[in-house]
Amino acid sequence: SKATVSVLNCHHPHIHPPFYIRRPTMCGIFAIIQSRSMSEKQLRQRCLFNSSLMRHRGPDWSGTWVHPASKTALGHERLSIVDPESGEQPLTSEDNMIALCVNGEIYNHQKWRDHYKHYPFKTGSDCEVIIPLYLEHGAKCVDYLDGMYGFVLYDARTGTTVAARDPIGICSMYIGKHADGSTWFASEAKALQTDCATIEVFQPGTVYHNGEMRRYYEPRWWGEEVPSARADLKQINALFTAAVEKRLMADVPFGVLLSGGLDSSLVASVASRLVRANPEKYAFPQLHSFCIGLPGAPDTIAAKKVAEAIGTKHHTLSFTVQDGLDALRDVIYKLETYDVTTIRASTPMYFLARKIKALGVKMVLSGEGADELFGGYLYFHNAPSSDAFHHELCRRVKNLHYFDNLRANKSTMAWGLEARVPFLDKAFMDHVMDIGPKDKQPSRPAKKIEKAILRSAFDTPEDPYLPASVLWRQKEQFSDGVGYSWIDGVRDFCSQQVTDEMMGAASERFPVSPPQTKEAYYYRQVFEELFHHPSMPHAVKTWVPKWSNTSDPSGRAIKNVHDEAYEGDKAKL
Repeated sequence: SKATVSVLNCHHPHIHPPFYIRRPTMCGIFAIIQSRSMSEKQLRQRCLFNSSLMRHRGPDWSGTWVHPASKTALGHERLSIVDPESGEQPLTSEDNMIALCVNGEIYNHQKWRDHYKHYPFKTGSDCEVIIPLYLEHGAKCVDYLDGMYGFVLYDARTGTTVAARDPIGICSMYIGKHADGSTWFASEAKALQTDCATIEVFQPGTVYHNGEMRRYYEPRWWGEEVPSARADLKQINALFTAAVEKRLMADVPFGVLLSGGLDSSLVASVASRLVRANPEKYAFPQLHSFCIGLPGAPDTIAAKKVAEAIGTKHHTLSFTVQDGLDALRDVIYKLETYDVTTIRASTPMYFLARKIKALGVKMVLSGEGADELFGGYLYFHNAPSSDAFHHELCRRVKNLHYFDNLRANKSTMAWGLEARVPFLDKAFMDHVMDIGPKDKQPSRPAKKIEKAILRSAFDTPEDPYLPASVLWRQKEQFSDGVGYSWIDGVRDFCSQQVTDEMMGAASERFPVSPPQTKEAYYYRQVFEELFHHPSMPHAVKTWVPKWSNTSDPSGRAIKNVHDEAYEGDKAKL
């Protein structure tokens, strides 16, 4: 029996042609593979409803593909303002028997379009190249992709399912098992929790093929052997510039998130140079940069200085501590985590994404990943050895999808804004992770600042990328940099909501990853009210710095390292 496709055209009425983006962008995907308990009508209704729970990820378009004979359905919630003749998902083969739903971007799509010039492409979508790659290579098609993505492909001719997530987990993705034996996939766990018996994080760098999982991304550093290669500053500069340029694949006046810290400032500086050098290529004259903070926050002051130096059109947005407290429940619902530092940092990012989207911008570049690749967190100063430093780097990079990637993806997609992260470009990441730890490891006694080789790679006084005061500014975690009183305020608020008696029974109430602070307890309490499925606590990891005597993840809790460290026992609250 033939598959059927339905697409709901939901173009935004207030965005004018200069904002059109010709390729699909980030979105929400959903799939039910070979249901054994639903009729075709029930299958379609369930797909439509569960997919709609992620409509914040793709408010512009909804699409559904159903294959009645195999009881398989794919759903798609699309973020894009696209020419109506091209790009709707799920994407299908010429005979409509292979269906594909994708969340993400394929940066090397033009290479494969040129290679498969005789394939009858139906759309201008960068993601459609996955179908001819699958036809030639089967599940190994993922080995040929360069991008950020989560996708599900179903071949109704053979009953084959292929699903995959990008190498480091920039795009969120979950897998669930139904009691009837069917397999379900979704960009967010909330679309699975009502129906599935089990829910798990779909691990980055893996491909699912007819019930079997295979790791396809295993670079040299994955085994955690300590490398000895010395840093090549010119190569770091060149690879990062290429990573930024690759992510300017858009015909939309995009922006950059600019906190004024090193990482986002380098992204903004390189992007601004590329745009100025090729204004006709990017179809707009000036890059827009965005920052958020409390009044007088360290980040907003530094970001303004950077914007003036690199020539962006800068927007400073503000929020209050009370705004943040009021939004905590919504933030936890959108993020699907109870991790303290992720929630702290995501709350201002959540506000920023909403305001950026209101300005008509749909894509931003962001600076996630550099701290994990280069050892930028302040607790890395306390690493007992180079080997320990490297092993911790590997652990942090492998777990990015639970923390910074999750924050960057879900806090922006909560409002239909796409974030791209150049530091996690595969070629750049693999090069940096092969650099020996002795070149990366910071040292307070030796006056070697964190991420020294990254700073040095862009330290060109004759043609400066950044003001020296920013290029060599000490690390601020985003949740600190938006204003120290945000962390202080949220900690005080949570301490008023959770009694000592509640904390005393925390391990009984929350046997999986019991909270260690009142702030963590409050977040966990809200999380369990929103996500009742027993698998959900297991789908979260918590971020706690090593080599320090505190359970607080704030950079200011790292005593004798941060210039504005907490005093006394405050870090233990």
